Amino acid sequence: MDSLTGESQIVYDARGLVEPNADVPKISSIDGTKAVFDAHNLTTRQINLELRWLINEQGIEEVTVQNPGAKHSLGVGILTRCKINFEGSLGYFACGIIDGPEVHIKGRVGWSACENMMSGTVVVEGNAGSLTGAAMRGGDLIVKGRLGARTGIDQKGVTILTMGSVGANTGFMMQRGRQVICGDAGHGLGDSMYDGIIYVAGKVRSLGIDCVPGEWTDSDTEFIDRKFRIYGLGTPPEFQKFVCGKKLYNYDNLEASERKLVL
Repeated sequence: MDSLTGESQIVYDARGLVEPNADVPKISSIDGTKAVFDAHNLTTRQINLELRWLINEQGIEEVTVQNPGAKHSLGVGILTRCKINFEGSLGYFACGIIDGPEVHIKGRVGWSACENMMSGTVVVEGNAGSLTGAAMRGGDLIVKGRLGARTGIDQKGVTILTMGSVGANTGFMMQRGRQVICGDAGHGLGDSMYDGIIYVAGKVRSLGIDCVPGEWTDSDTEFIDRKFRIYGLGTPPEFQKFVCGKKLYNYDNLEASERKLVL
């Protein structure tokens, strides 16, 4: 009871549910270190709050989310080592800003999945939309279907591996990390990349500025074989290797004032 207004106060717990003394609906079924809940009638906020409550407060190590319904922004901001299984497709901005979890998505994802991912693994059984893996810093992103345009732009680390094709401007301004593309690549592959490696097994429509063929080494073979073995992807195809030509590294011809602005 509020002493000033005389009205009852409503208090919410970490899941956004009323507490205490309220008839709190049971969302999750918990069995030891594992939990399952049905997200069919839940909002995005309720789903994410439930995930954080289970992982951060209840010490759950593996959560299965049933019927996610392709809602946007699910599984974001998880900064704990754990396993999360989504039994269905997710919408835009899935699993952004995560650091540690192993995520398995048994469906598709929309635009901008895994943006700013810092560590962990995300495996998508279906296709992924444009801007997947933007500014990723660490971990592995495995997409067993196709990827849209601008995959891994501003990539700062991590491995992005797709069993299908990718759209235009994949690897734009790539700074570090590796992309493994088992299908074809659209126009402008690796445009303005500064570092990193892109492997392509299929056809490349065109290379972007300063993206050039690279020399294959034993370390490339070891890397490809290891990733395919870890994720059970079978025998890898033959790849072409593309790297930065480093023409964009040369600022010698700039005026002094321009050099200060760039550097």
